[in-house]
Amino acid sequence: MRNLGMVRDEENAEDSPTTKKPMGARSEGKLALSRWEFTVALGVFVIFSTGLFCIYLTMPAAEYGNLKLPRTLSDLRALKEHLSRYAKAYPAKFILGYCSTYIFMQTFMIPGTIFMSLLAGALFGVLRGLFLVVFNATAGASSCYFLSKLIGRPIVSWLWPEKLKYFQTEIAKRKEKLLNYMLFLRITPTLPNLFINLASPIVDIPFHVFFLATAIGLIPASYVTVR
Repeated sequence: MRNLGMVRDEENAEDSPTTKKPMGARSEGKLALSRWEFTVALGVFVIFSTGLFCIYLTMPAAEYGNLKLPRTLSDLRALKEHLSRYAKAYPAKFILGYCSTYIFMQTFMIPGTIFMSLLAGALFGVLRGLFLVVFNATAGASSCYFLSKLIGRPIVSWLWPEKLKYFQTEIAKRKEKLLNYMLFLRITPTLPNLFINLASPIVDIPFHVFFLATAIGLIPASYVTVR
């Protein structure tokens, strides 16, 4: 009987909350995407890439060699001189290509949107450039939000485990004034915009709050960049 009691105590200890391993930690320190999550991410990327490629094919053949994402200010100046002529000759195609590229970069967290914002100011002026940047940044952030809603949890938990816990705690404290808090985050550098886009659906921030905070909160920084 004594031995039987010891066995039961050991079994209870293994099942106790203090000894049980967290279910969320599928492989601690490693990115763990399921096959379905990987397929979804790849499918969305292929759809976006195909759309961009189709737009690219409609452009005049002579323009191909001059198009590349700017990485320096000198690249930006050269691209601006070239694209200003193209934008006048094919305004609708240019706007479509510009918006699609910006949203694609924002959705998949590709660096370089700052140069796209500078380009908008150089080509369209302050007011039109500001509208384009805010529209594209909001659309790209919204697309990133829904993509993260599908597959983002393991990625964010892997990249920013501590930031995610902090964000979740702060959101829980501010349920009553969530829009104000999200506006504050967008205007200030408290948390990176990339992290906010990915983590918001994971901590259950409603999309309408996310959308409004993004559209309004990005205006000040976008104005400075465009101008």
